Amino acid sequence: MRRPRATVLRALALTFSAAVLVSACGAGSRTAAETATEVACDFPAPAQPVSVNVLAYNSSAIDPFTNTMVKSCSKNQVTVNHEPIDFGGQVQKTTATLAGDSGTYDIVETYSFVVPQYASQQKLMPLDDMLAEFDEKYALGEINEDMRKAMSFDGKLYGLPMQAQMYVMAYRKDVFDQLGLQPPTTFAELRDVAAKIQQAGQIQYPLALPMLASGDIGTVYDATLGSLGVDYTDPQAMTANFDKPEAATAFEELRSLLPYMDPQVTTFDQPRVQQQMYNGSAAIAIMFSGRMNDLSQESNSRFAKEFAFAPPPAVAGGDTLFNTLSVDGWSIPANAAADPKLLFELIASAVSPDASKASVPAAYPAREGIVTPESSPYAAAAQESIGKAPPAEPFPWTSRIANDTRSVVADVILGNTPVADGTAQMQQIATQILAEYKN
Repeated sequence: MRRPRATVLRALALTFSAAVLVSACGAGSRTAAETATEVACDFPAPAQPVSVNVLAYNSSAIDPFTNTMVKSCSKNQVTVNHEPIDFGGQVQKTTATLAGDSGTYDIVETYSFVVPQYASQQKLMPLDDMLAEFDEKYALGEINEDMRKAMSFDGKLYGLPMQAQMYVMAYRKDVFDQLGLQPPTTFAELRDVAAKIQQAGQIQYPLALPMLASGDIGTVYDATLGSLGVDYTDPQAMTANFDKPEAATAFEELRSLLPYMDPQVTTFDQPRVQQQMYNGSAAIAIMFSGRMNDLSQESNSRFAKEFAFAPPPAVAGGDTLFNTLSVDGWSIPANAAADPKLLFELIASAVSPDASKASVPAAYPAREGIVTPESSPYAAAAQESIGKAPPAEPFPWTSRIANDTRSVVADVILGNTPVADGTAQMQQIATQILAEYKN
């Protein structure tokens, strides 16, 4: 999932002046629906009752926007429905609802990594005309321009940005202080720090990364490769880059971290990583910023006051970190049955100035000037991280390559497939996909 080009990201950072247990709000979320902010959602009442179904996974960063939409816009003969779901379920249901002439959902949460694929397939509705029409009413011009670009394809907007997520490193400051350690800035330092914590004898597996074999592991590999300065593809030559030395190095670097992680790491998604930090079985975690606010809540962990935050390390040094930027937003399926203007007003209200302000500190909203270093315990780390992510690959083939190579990545990291064989398989898969897009 991700990001505009690296130089754009640095500009983005400057322009900002600045789920673990199943709760009542849904899997992976600790943001209760009853705390949702009510904002203005003043659309003309339809002639007949309308039921609007919203598809959005539950997390503490997404829930404030979803819950605000449900609470604020269920009126005037409109009922907004949202059922709890985890991220994997959202991915499956998004594919299903976009597949036919009609779908189950009228509004879907999307993210910058998949927008090019869906937009190129004409499965999402372009939003430019409605953005212009409702700009003044909902102050949409305050939404960061680079985030709008991240949710666009071929010059058209297909997702109204709500927030950004980037990797942030959380660590146990008490453990670090006791052992005289500093937050690592490279993978070599990360190995050294993890080894010293392990040798101290209190935490057997001090490092936690979301490396679920059916999901997060592809993002982790991509972030590693990106930090080494290599994209999945060369879009000018229309060739894959898995035959480059850095593709093998990325695997070797990730495998070098395995001795410091739970042996079941490829079964851990981000909520499971959170749980490791909550219960003290890990002292370092790197995951999306939207998961960090949960760590700072004393109701979630007895270690809440001990958690500190820093940007993630670079793999081999330099300004490009082990990182990925994902811009989340609201999209309207091309097959949605409800009036598009009604649906747009609902999503615009959910990212309104009041809704965006209320999402902090759980989220990093897309509106300018809301996040400052004082916004949350991890805000300063997030602001530094957002300017140092690898460049974006905003092409319709990127998510397809990531999906189709994921099982190979898992096999290589688990040691079931040699690195050279794995990169060769990935090169072949990517080359076949790219061939479909060549003129």
